[in-house]
Amino acid sequence: MNAPHPPKVAGIDSTVPSPAHTVAPAPVAPDTSPAPPPGAPGALLQDRLAGWVSDLTTLHELTERLARTDSLAEALTELLRAGAALVGARRGLVVLEPGDGLGPDTTIGLGLARADLGHIETVPRSAMSYGRILDGLPDADGEIAEPDLFAEDGLDPRHREVAARLGYAASYALPLSSDAAGRLGAAVWLYDEPAEPGERQRHLVGLYARYATEHLARLVELERTRASMATMAEELLPSRLPRVAGVQLAARHRTGPRGGGDWYDALPLPDAALGLAVGSVTGSGPSAVAAMGRLRASLRAYAVMEGEDPVAVLSDLELLLRLTEPARSATALFAYCEPALRKITLAGAGHCPPLLVGERRTEFVETSVSAPLGMLACWEAPSVELVAEPGETVLLYTDGLLHRTGDATDRAFARLHAAAAGVPKALRHDPDAIADHVLRTVLPDGLDAADSDEDVVLLAARFE
Repeated sequence: MNAPHPPKVAGIDSTVPSPAHTVAPAPVAPDTSPAPPPGAPGALLQDRLAGWVSDLTTLHELTERLARTDSLAEALTELLRAGAALVGARRGLVVLEPGDGLGPDTTIGLGLARADLGHIETVPRSAMSYGRILDGLPDADGEIAEPDLFAEDGLDPRHREVAARLGYAASYALPLSSDAAGRLGAAVWLYDEPAEPGERQRHLVGLYARYATEHLARLVELERTRASMATMAEELLPSRLPRVAGVQLAARHRTGPRGGGDWYDALPLPDAALGLAVGSVTGSGPSAVAAMGRLRASLRAYAVMEGEDPVAVLSDLELLLRLTEPARSATALFAYCEPALRKITLAGAGHCPPLLVGERRTEFVETSVSAPLGMLACWEAPSVELVAEPGETVLLYTDGLLHRTGDATDRAFARLHAAAAGVPKALRHDPDAIADHVLRTVLPDGLDAADSDEDVVLLAARFE
């Protein structure tokens, strides 16, 4: 016979399945001793131990699922689902609002649409249990149970209206806080009928919430670090692209969670010329971002002094990199553009070739093979000249665009070429539209926005 299943806890079957490969149990002689009466101390102890094992198994499963989440949104959703199962509710919401005011702030619902959350947010904050917890109002240090909202004499009229519209009659709220992390937010579960969790349910969800708070605190710090790195990287790039007669510019930049060393630049030069540059510094994190900023600033200075000779610009940059950061290498491409003539003179150091997109041609610009900066004792490579036709666009990009595809290099280049060739004619007059189309085509299904160790830079220059 199969062993009896341990009781369910809050609707979760905590049965642990038997291993797939087990040895058949040895025969046991029948127990002829009389069974203990139902109320005997041994039977009560056995029932209590079975309940403890069931509770521990349930908490272990739920915390394991939570530990596997690696983003705030995913962790908050898992917290709501597990809490709803533990307290026997169907819907809920969690409000993340760290007490130090540094964010991130967000609200996520379970079984509630965005419009439903909007209705709830119209209720005065002090009338909602999560609001009292977050604002530290009296009698809001711990759990707040509201077993029958409509039976409360002091229920806020707006809260009564929203509860009736959304169809919930009771709520149970818990703070998400700890001594180490401080206050992070509050979670609320909603019941369709008057109800409240029992003592055992409250104990379990309280244990789970304490563990969840520590996990959320780690994810909050990670999210803040990612946001800081992204902000720092963006601040080191051009705040806006220059306006230069005869050429239209557009740029797209996607950075990884740790921050990377990919960069771009566009700067007006003497004699109505324009300098375009893209590059990539090895490594990731704060050191790579700082090196990227120094390299970009140095290239700007060299471009102003001798921009009409891209080889000289990159030679100076290579010497600086070798002397100041001998353990680091970088790729770079610099183009000196004369918009009135639609003439481009460029040189590259281990960088991907530009892509020329026009009505009659879509082709990679043939550049000489060259080493990245900092790899050789003395870098040198010839420059290349090309003349763009009216309406043609030159695409400069970093290799992160190719690496994010996950394809081999030749296939990634082919995908980029096909994406550029497939730009609809109606969009070819707009470099912003061209850049967006290429990104969406080369990196479909949100790959351009997903977290990745590979930065992406795409700079489009359309010549009139």
